[in-house]
Amino acid sequence: MDDNSRVQQWERRVQLPLLLASLLYLTAYSVRVLVPGLSPGWHDFWLSVTVGTWTVFGIDYFGRLALSRPRGEFVRRHWLDLLVLLLPLLRPLRMVHAYAAAQSRRREPRMSLEGQVMSLTLLTALLLGYSAALAVYQAERHAPGATITTFGDAAWWACVTLSTTGYGDVVPVTPLGRVVATVLMAVGVGLIGAVVGVFSSWLVQSYRQQVEETHRPPESRTPPESGGTGPDSGGGRG
Repeated sequence: MDDNSRVQQWERRVQLPLLLASLLYLTAYSVRVLVPGLSPGWHDFWLSVTVGTWTVFGIDYFGRLALSRPRGEFVRRHWLDLLVLLLPLLRPLRMVHAYAAAQSRRREPRMSLEGQVMSLTLLTALLLGYSAALAVYQAERHAPGATITTFGDAAWWACVTLSTTGYGDVVPVTPLGRVVATVLMAVGVGLIGAVVGVFSSWLVQSYRQQVEETHRPPESRTPPESGGTGPDSGGGRG
């Protein structure tokens, strides 16, 4: 078995554990941020869940690194996986990776390529926006002069930042909040570009098909569906 086959076999085996780890991480992070007055016992429990899921991500990354040859090529090609491991904000995006992997293994995908890209973009935006709202709310809620003091404020800020609108009614004032804002703005530009690009490609492809159908010889065109009532259907003959 070559190195590539071993890596693929590893990825198939850890897909479900990674999906569960992503869900657990997002749950633990949400509880720690949104539930006030956690007892020390519950706080330690959810903290251990956070550390445990991070450990699962680390085992996955370094396991694939150990199986890959050359390893420098693996690091270069999977730089996003390293960022997901290092930046807590990006860890829920492992769910997007698991969804994409499941779609790629289907013999007959349920959606077209454009539909798959749009669904992945929407899922990425939702997960990243929610995670960013949690991170900013945690950093800003007790800061002096903060305008983001509720999770509703944080969610609204994440929406306008991710869409690159930026009303400016609520803004982060802490260094961590501004770092999260920078990451979210950069990702937002990329997501909007992906959506516009896919939609433009779909429009061009549809228009090209219509033009080709119009200029195609009549005998090679796709015949209309017969309903049995047309002049050649025999429905009006005695």
